Amino acid sequence: MNVPMLDLKAQYASIREEIRKVIDDVCDSQYFINGPKVAAFEQNVAEYCGVRYAVGVSSGSDALLAALMALDVGTGDAVFTTPYSFFATAGSIVRLGATPVFVDIDPRTFNIEPERLRDTIKSMPTRFKGLKPKVLLPVHLYGQMAEMDSLLDIAREYGLKVVEDAAQAIGAEYPGRNGTRKAGSMSDVGCFSFFPSKNLGGFGDGGMVVTDDEKIAATMRTLRDHGQDPRYYYRMIGGNFRLDAIQAAVLDVKLRQLESWHDGRRRNADRYDNAFEGTAASSPLAVYRKRGITNYHIYNQYVIRIQERDKMVEKLTKAGIGCAVYYPLPLHQQECFKQFGYNEGDMLNSEKAARETLALPIYPELTEEMQDHVVKTITS
Repeated sequence: MNVPMLDLKAQYASIREEIRKVIDDVCDSQYFINGPKVAAFEQNVAEYCGVRYAVGVSSGSDALLAALMALDVGTGDAVFTTPYSFFATAGSIVRLGATPVFVDIDPRTFNIEPERLRDTIKSMPTRFKGLKPKVLLPVHLYGQMAEMDSLLDIAREYGLKVVEDAAQAIGAEYPGRNGTRKAGSMSDVGCFSFFPSKNLGGFGDGGMVVTDDEKIAATMRTLRDHGQDPRYYYRMIGGNFRLDAIQAAVLDVKLRQLESWHDGRRRNADRYDNAFEGTAASSPLAVYRKRGITNYHIYNQYVIRIQERDKMVEKLTKAGIGCAVYYPLPLHQQECFKQFGYNEGDMLNSEKAARETLALPIYPELTEEMQDHVVKTITS
């Protein structure tokens, strides 16, 4: 039996007519950049996330870059983040001349560990001389939010701005001390990716920044259009970070299905959890499951830990089962970041996760028969 890692054709089949109609609407209007489709999608995302403003951009990577630009991050600034994430998390920092200061993860959740953050900040005068602590950039990895109450407490204590990398977590919820909040809504700026493989994925690249700060939102709108305001008058140096109208129209249709897709992924995750109980495959820990919220995890990826991971990849591939490794080498060990002086052993939890983690098919259209094939191949 063939079980793909992701089957976007099955998703498209269920909404094909709606998608074709809105694409035709954009084509008939010939309004491809910004415009009413983008504005409508921005408003709907803002309402969904529980924030005042949403600004569409060209990708999740550009969302991070523009967010840091809006906060005036640059040379001499330290941005605290995780080494266990997609490249754009740290790449956006370095592109602005700032320094990524890596903080190891909680091995249960793969998210940045608050007390390690505090220890790292305290070590700044000796290990990171001359750098100014500026921004905390936590990542809500795989669809589960980081421990935001603790992280925000530390950020306030040390005067840090906060940017949430919520690229994999749109709709995920956090049971905070001040009530339930959604990913992206708890910081100065939240950043989303609409890469096709995401729970809310477009027909190409796309992204979004969300905020409750009117000034930041206005700055983001200027930055995404080369820094011009009004046209051909440039207040700042921005970039071409605009969201295409076709992407906005497609994503707006998909947004209406997002909650049911989250439900389907959680249902499949529960099946995996039950099937792997007592086996050598360690299931991911949903730490907020019993905290009275619905979207305690949205499972953009379902990631197990397993010994001899690479051999398991070969076994699954031979059985016709798609799988993926997110991520095989932590950011602090990447060649392009070697100038920051990190060595093997500096981030033990991240390095161990890179050796052991394996993502399995989790999309809503996955059938029980397909899941059974995945489980039996692994447990045998």
